[in-house]
Amino acid sequence: MSGRKQEHRQRHVRVAVIGSGFGGLGAAVRLRREGITDFVVLERADSVGGTWRDNSYPGCTCDVPSHLYSFSFAPNPDWPRTFSGQEHIRAYLEHVTDVFRLRPHIRFGREVRMMTWDNDELHWTIETSQETYTADVVVSATGPLSDPKIPDIPGLDGFPGKVFHSARWDHGHELSGQRVAMVGTGASAIQIVPAIQPRVGRLTLFQRTPPWVMPRMDRRITDAERWLHRQLPFTQSVRRGALWGIRELQVSAFTKRPGELGPIEALAKANLAKHVKDPGLRARLTPDYRIGCKRILLSSEYYPAITRPNVDVVTSALAEVRGSTLVAADGSESEADVIVFGTGFHVTDMPIADRVTGADGITLAEAWKDGMQSLRGAAAAGFPNWLSIIGPNTGLGNSSMILMIESQLNYLADYLRQLHILGGRTALAARPAAVAAWNRRVQARMTRTVWNTGCSSWYLDAAGRNTTVWPGTTGEFRRLTREVNLSEYDIVRAPVREEVAG
Repeated sequence: MSGRKQEHRQRHVRVAVIGSGFGGLGAAVRLRREGITDFVVLERADSVGGTWRDNSYPGCTCDVPSHLYSFSFAPNPDWPRTFSGQEHIRAYLEHVTDVFRLRPHIRFGREVRMMTWDNDELHWTIETSQETYTADVVVSATGPLSDPKIPDIPGLDGFPGKVFHSARWDHGHELSGQRVAMVGTGASAIQIVPAIQPRVGRLTLFQRTPPWVMPRMDRRITDAERWLHRQLPFTQSVRRGALWGIRELQVSAFTKRPGELGPIEALAKANLAKHVKDPGLRARLTPDYRIGCKRILLSSEYYPAITRPNVDVVTSALAEVRGSTLVAADGSESEADVIVFGTGFHVTDMPIADRVTGADGITLAEAWKDGMQSLRGAAAAGFPNWLSIIGPNTGLGNSSMILMIESQLNYLADYLRQLHILGGRTALAARPAAVAAWNRRVQARMTRTVWNTGCSSWYLDAAGRNTTVWPGTTGEFRRLTREVNLSEYDIVRAPVREEVAG
């Protein structure tokens, strides 16, 4: 009996963090810095890295400059390129894990199957693929780019060749000489296409909507620059600050005055004209929506690759699969040995939401059936002591998500401080009125943004509401999440238990 009690006590933690990508590792570092060591990081895979572990496709690279796409508390003077590749970002996250001594807290191979709030005990019960934990506070850092989305294509199950998503790349399958179909023209696809085009036999690109593509001004960071950043760390801070400032100045064009993006659109058209000489193909590759409505993509190799003789651009969605024949929505047909889906992720319908049951006995997915919404991108009504990292309306269209993550870590730290000050078995429950008021303000500002100018993008949910992007600067978001406003929460205390006389 005593052994079982001890085992139960060991499985209760103050904080459970879900996921070990940038958000989860950042939360773990912040917890340690706040003096909290009673926590676990539950990771379904066998290593850290999140989306930078899962996305290992050929050509995978970040479209945010390296010195801005890193934690401010863990600068890396040795980035090899101005825009780093997947392998360097994943190595950076492994380095952060080791430097901040996070591995003892990480439990690999623990996929969360269900999280349930206990109104009596005021804690979460977390069922994983290996064991069950209880936690006073849950930090959900699963991220919006974690669960791949493959469209329901009639006949796909009967395709005789290889099928995989860009985020689940099959490195054991050789593409040399193969007929490959690339479905989608998003951020992943424009990196994959130039990486595989030289070695495949035939590449068919299914383009439902053409993207705006700007050159990626990437270069090798010199040894002298790296030496300078190591010897004089403030120079790296200056570099990061300049990169941040430039992007902050661009925000008003995205959020208030989309018409100011006209010159950027002209540059993108000039980039297209430079590389695509065929007027017919150029017309098919020219978007009909305002630049910035969808994420602006960066590549200096994409346009040259799709003009090569072994590439066919189908300006229509993949509609049906008949054996090895792929049928587009416009009726055209092509043959393929391999289908690669670059069709994005479950962003506005995250599967984790089906696995979280709150105080009222409903799941987060049910609570969000009319659209995701949370207080300051973190707390959802009906889900006490549950905070998300990269929650609703915290995404960015032109800057580094690490800036938003660090702001949410500030909010998490103050949230835990408030619980400590309140003392005892206590929970903070976001008031529905506060969540609704925050969401109304966000959505009211969204009407003026470029993201709501009429295009269809992964920023929008099924009802056409933008529940993904933050309609302001990162500096503003940091101010708004610097501390917890207790007036936006109900303070929930555990019921007093009466002791029965012996």
